[in-house]
Amino acid sequence: MTPLIYFLDLAGTFVFALSGGLAAARIRLDPFGFAVVAIVTGLGGGTLRNLLLDLHPVAWIADPSYLIVCLAAAAVTFLFARLLESRLLWLRIADALGLGLFAVAGTQIALGAGTHGGIAVMMGVTTAIAGGMIRDVLCNEVPLVLQKEIYALAALLASTLYVLLDLWGAGTWLAAGAAFTAGTGLRLAAIRWNLSLPPYGSPKQRSP
Repeated sequence: MTPLIYFLDLAGTFVFALSGGLAAARIRLDPFGFAVVAIVTGLGGGTLRNLLLDLHPVAWIADPSYLIVCLAAAAVTFLFARLLESRLLWLRIADALGLGLFAVAGTQIALGAGTHGGIAVMMGVTTAIAGGMIRDVLCNEVPLVLQKEIYALAALLASTLYVLLDLWGAGTWLAAGAAFTAGTGLRLAAIRWNLSLPPYGSPKQRSP
């Protein structure tokens, strides 16, 4: 793993753990609950990716920095989340940033493991969405990936763009920056303007 990808992976872990802490604040958990939700949110996607790619040891077992940043995120949100006017909005913004960071890092880690580009895209998307899904289930919320707003598609855009730029010989910095900007930008736009893909059937057909 290059220093840049390591930084992105660690940053994604921290930002996703922040979103976990904000979710814990919304349902008023105790400090232990904050730590649990932050850890599973920050580490869930990367752990699943490494297990699927048979990469051992899992990153947070080999490098305790991952656990440390999750606990730091839990502490920050426990102490300061009450100062935020809209925790749900900030949760979604943190989640969007983590989505872009993890999509890029997960894709590059999969490429570095020698996988096909299509598999690398799938691993990038998995890294980006799995932790948030676990967070939402633990907090008894409908996972964001199942809601109307564009979510997994943003991760797919970031991962695909990274693979294409890598295939075309772009440097890691350029590929990572462009992919992160595209994926996170699309997700933030979906939050701001409530963008979504068209659902199946006509409105009349969708009514109960």
